[in-house]
Amino acid sequence: MKHLINKELTEKVPFMGDEVEVRKLTVGTIMELQKVIKKADKSKDDEAQLKLLCDIIKVAVVGAEELTKDDFDSFPLSELTSLSTHVMRVSGLGGTEGN
Repeated sequence: MKHLINKELTEKVPFMGDEVEVRKLTVGTIMELQKVIKKADKSKDDEAQLKLLCDIIKVAVVGAEELTKDDFDSFPLSELTSLSTHVMRVSGLGGTEGN
C-alpha cells in the first residue's frame, strides 16, 4: 500500500459544456481546506465565500492553479458553484448529486 502514497487520482466532470479534471483531495488537503472554510464562515466580508469557492477550485481542478481573480470573475457563478459541488462529491465530502 505504501507505493500508493501521493498518487494523484482524478475524475472528469462537466463544466461549461466541456469537461475538466478534478483531483480527489487527500485527507491532508481536506483538513487544510476545513480551516479555510471555518475562517470564511466567520468572515463578515461578502466576498469571503466567493474567494473560498475559488480557492477550492484552484486546489482541486487540474490547470486551475494559475487562474486569477479576474479569470474567475469571467465565469458564471452557477457554473463555479456546480463545479465546487462536483469537487466535494469526487472527494467524498458531498452526496451523489451530479453523478
